[in-house]
Amino acid sequence: MSQRTLKIGVVMDPIDAIAYQKDTTMAMLWAACDRGWSLHYMEQRDLYLENGRAMARLRDLSVYRDPSHWYDIGKPQATPLAELDVILMRKDPPVDSHFLNAVYLLGFAEREGVLVVNPTRALLECNEKLFAQQFPQCGAPCVVSCNDKVLRAFHAEHGDVIFKPLDGMGGSGIFHIGPDGRNLGAVIEQLTERGRRQIMAQRYIPEIRDGDTRILLIDGEPVPYGLARVPMAGETRGNLAAGGRGVSRELTERDLWLVEQVKPTILDKGLMFVGLDVIGDYITEINVTSPTCVREIDDQRGTDIAGLLWDAILRRLGRVESK
Repeated sequence: MSQRTLKIGVVMDPIDAIAYQKDTTMAMLWAACDRGWSLHYMEQRDLYLENGRAMARLRDLSVYRDPSHWYDIGKPQATPLAELDVILMRKDPPVDSHFLNAVYLLGFAEREGVLVVNPTRALLECNEKLFAQQFPQCGAPCVVSCNDKVLRAFHAEHGDVIFKPLDGMGGSGIFHIGPDGRNLGAVIEQLTERGRRQIMAQRYIPEIRDGDTRILLIDGEPVPYGLARVPMAGETRGNLAAGGRGVSRELTERDLWLVEQVKPTILDKGLMFVGLDVIGDYITEINVTSPTCVREIDDQRGTDIAGLLWDAILRRLGRVESK
């Protein structure tokens, strides 16, 4: 299809509260604006269903590369989502009931022909930590349970273990329990809510000292550079939100092997923008809800990752329209 003027919707966290210097969604919006497309803003609370049609209180959006004035926004207008060509679902986790309900509503827009990135079915199927467990050849030893005995047995077997919730982001709720088992019971009790909540236990990967690398995939193809998020001194979390330092690096042969392991499933699910988290030789998470790190890689490497994503979206729209 030709690059006609497209109407782009974005579901995101409040735009006035984003981290302007590193926000990936802004890179996507700037790239769309550069192509002359119109932008339309909504938050989860703006979505609703009316007589089976997906609707939203949409606001026209203009974006600027200006840290003191990065957006202008119009007044909300009740609009069928079917009037949009593409909707970027960029609401950050947690994947709670509000998030899931928003995804369900976006599914009604998909039924009317709107391309949602990433697809709603994949967002519902792919918990970011559990999704990685579909590829055991790519991961460190791991167990998911809410049972105290199972979690204690895993720690007894591996000695050095990371415990984390299944629905966290940015390194929140992650605990490192060493071989002495100090505070093991308290951590299990807190994270599992006394046995009511499933959590993940993963063998500690010492290569975290060199960084937790984010590898971005666009329609299954890897960006040639990842972002190693190096932990602060005394930390086990490399997440930028937890104070990690982002250093871009070229992908290794092992990285590319890991990509090839997950690529067929990524393509089968129609996932267009995915972030693999890799520590050492292992994938620890596959992020599908709102992957980040575009700005940091672009700044260090001169890439245009958002532009590559829009090229892929145009190809996807072309395939849809040619049927």
